[in-house]
Amino acid sequence: MVETAEHDRGASLIAFPLALGAVLMVAASFVVGVQLPSDQRMVWWHPEILVALAWTPVGALLVRHPRGSTVAWLMLGSGFSASVYVLSLNLAPWFEIHHWMGTGFVNWLATWLWAVDTYTLTLILPLIFPNGRLVSRWFRPVLVLACLVPVIVCVHLTIDPGVRRWHNGVSVYPFETIPVPISVIILSTLAAVLFSLAVRFVQSPPDVRRQIGWVVYPGLVAEGIIYLGENGPIGDPLRNLTIVAVPFCVAIAITRYRLYDIDLVVSRTLVYAGLVAVITAVYFALVGAASLLAHGEGTLAGLAGAIVAGAFFEPARRRLQRTVDGLIHGERDPYRIADRLNRRLQTAADPAAALAVAAEIARSALHATGVAIEVLDRDGRTISAEDGILGGRPQLIPLVWHGEPVGRLLFGVTRTPDARLSGVLARNLAELANAARLAADVQRSREHILRTREEERRRLRRDLHDGLGPTLASLAMTVDAARITLKSDPEAVDGLLENLRATMGRTIGDVRDLVYGLRPPALDDLGLEGAIQALGGVVATGDGPKVDVHVDGDLKGLPAAAEVAAYRIVQEALTNVHRHAKAGFAQVRLHLNGDLHVTVDDDGVGLPSHVRSGVGMSSMRERATELGGSCTVGPGPHGGTLVRAKLPVNGFHPDTSR
Repeated sequence: MVETAEHDRGASLIAFPLALGAVLMVAASFVVGVQLPSDQRMVWWHPEILVALAWTPVGALLVRHPRGSTVAWLMLGSGFSASVYVLSLNLAPWFEIHHWMGTGFVNWLATWLWAVDTYTLTLILPLIFPNGRLVSRWFRPVLVLACLVPVIVCVHLTIDPGVRRWHNGVSVYPFETIPVPISVIILSTLAAVLFSLAVRFVQSPPDVRRQIGWVVYPGLVAEGIIYLGENGPIGDPLRNLTIVAVPFCVAIAITRYRLYDIDLVVSRTLVYAGLVAVITAVYFALVGAASLLAHGEGTLAGLAGAIVAGAFFEPARRRLQRTVDGLIHGERDPYRIADRLNRRLQTAADPAAALAVAAEIARSALHATGVAIEVLDRDGRTISAEDGILGGRPQLIPLVWHGEPVGRLLFGVTRTPDARLSGVLARNLAELANAARLAADVQRSREHILRTREEERRRLRRDLHDGLGPTLASLAMTVDAARITLKSDPEAVDGLLENLRATMGRTIGDVRDLVYGLRPPALDDLGLEGAIQALGGVVATGDGPKVDVHVDGDLKGLPAAAEVAAYRIVQEALTNVHRHAKAGFAQVRLHLNGDLHVTVDDDGVGLPSHVRSGVGMSSMRERATELGGSCTVGPGPHGGTLVRAKLPVNGFHPDTSR
């Protein structure tokens, strides 16, 4: 830190005296020019005066900035060279008038010194902007050529000073009169410099692109005006304005490129330039038409033209603004973007592909460097899709569907997006995120059903293979033994048959248990209401709580899956009441109203402060989820625990004709 501070002070000790010297030399040139004849002195609005007075102070201010010190020294040196040239333009005739020594040297400086600042700022500066380094080592020959161009021009003007032409008192170096090889070197070097700038723009991150934009926009205008001015008449105010604007744009690009938006500057410039052209054309067209229709009424025609041109102003401005915004940013109408998003989503093959399409469209709409859409499913897992590079500090918009957070939109941008656009986009993406969650839920339900079915098949296979199969084989062997014993020892057969009968009884019990595991027989024998009444009676025996069962609606003919789920949920809930609740009373309510609502409430001790979902609670939730329903366990309204389940019955309508 100390070394950096000392370096900054040392740079300032050199830079500011140079800038002051440049200003003083321009002032000295003015003093000398006042004493010269008007046809021999430098014109007062000479462009090199503006280079000396604008570029040099700005460069002196930027030398302490770490991101632009090399560029700043280049600006400072070019501006100082321009000030020497400005002084030499008035000193040369002054020396001639007074016949002083060194007149030839001063005239020589006044002939070519402009080439240093002109070609340094137009050829070397774009090569190293903004970090002072070349974009690639392959451009080193271009840098060498850019440095040789002022030398070549100096040698040429030394040999043939008459090649210069004069434009309103300013010497120019016209391409049509200079040797072709020199023109080729200058123009090819300029083309290579612009290509280097394009390569840097493509390869750079967004911040560097904004810096380049701040210099390229006014720089290209100024460079075009300067080079075209050497072959034709260019308005002096326009040329001088661009020369002064470029150094301030360089300063913004190095120090404040995040604060000001170059896209906005470009947009407004194009819009108002277009307005000037449109309104001017409309005005003169209407004045001409009115003059033809009303001879001798020139004032009236001008007034009519002005009124109609003014009426055209706002509609023309809005249309031009939309056109320019479309060229710079792409589509900005949020509802058009939402329509395009919906049409593209209709062609997506699955939710993952839909999220990828949405990320692509969101990146384009937000003018972002990268976009990530993250969807949080109900199990806490994340489904995401990305497009581009987010960067270090992305912005975030939560995606909310009917008051429930379903995900978030992350995007990296160089400026804050339009609030209306991002809001409409977020609402559409929230709908997509919710659809992705539902699709994930459906997929997990399918996977769970498949796993459950396979587990049930495995259990049945194990029970049949390990239990019923060996038992039946043993029965067959006992029958064979009884047949053999019957011939040799009839009295011993009775013992074998008795053992056979006992084994068959146990096998019948095993088969019954196996069947009961598939579907409780009480549902077929008693119906859902009766089966739950029976469950309540079993729980209430002994020291169990009293169980009261209430049924609202006709439960006959319910889908088998809904019956089994309701029965198992009530069975598990009453088991927990009996084992853990220490309750004296429990109430079971079944209510059929579109869906089957099942509640089990007790007056026990309630849930502990830290509830851990065990096998029983998980089983109840899974049975409800398999049907597309839900099951919650929480505190009851009067203490105790309340189990609440909602089971869809697929549009079941009870038969009321009986």
